[in-house]
Amino acid sequence: MDKRLVFVAAGAGLLLAALPVAAHHAFAAEFDSNKPVKLQGTVAKVEMVNPHSWIYIDVKNPDGTTSQWMVEGGSPNALVRHGFTKNTLPKGTEVIFEGFQAKDGAFRANGRDITLPNGKKLLLGSSGNEAPPEDKDKDKDKDTKKQ
Repeated sequence: MDKRLVFVAAGAGLLLAALPVAAHHAFAAEFDSNKPVKLQGTVAKVEMVNPHSWIYIDVKNPDGTTSQWMVEGGSPNALVRHGFTKNTLPKGTEVIFEGFQAKDGAFRANGRDITLPNGKKLLLGSSGNEAPPEDKDKDKDKDTKKQ
């Protein structure tokens, strides 16, 4: 009977270990590359948790009401590699996010980057290779020299 208990416990452990993997999702499964968003608001809360960090911002609507958006960022490790720490965004900080809205139209977005009050832009590292590439400056000098 002791052997059965060991096997049951081992099986349960394996099932529990698989839960975080099942919770991870691809960009295309949740976000719409045809719904780019640019959100300006104040930071309400930052959660640096695996597999993705979440930044909650309060955005004023045209009618004067406020909506709270959840912006998905990369893992805490990815954010730190891009210069982001838990002290980067204290509550009440004015920020601008660019990213893509959730497919279901909820106030949730996959963040591509964030612009801080001092104008510094940080990559949020959430999209991986699945999100559309960032639009480069379309008005760059077209009189480049041929080599």
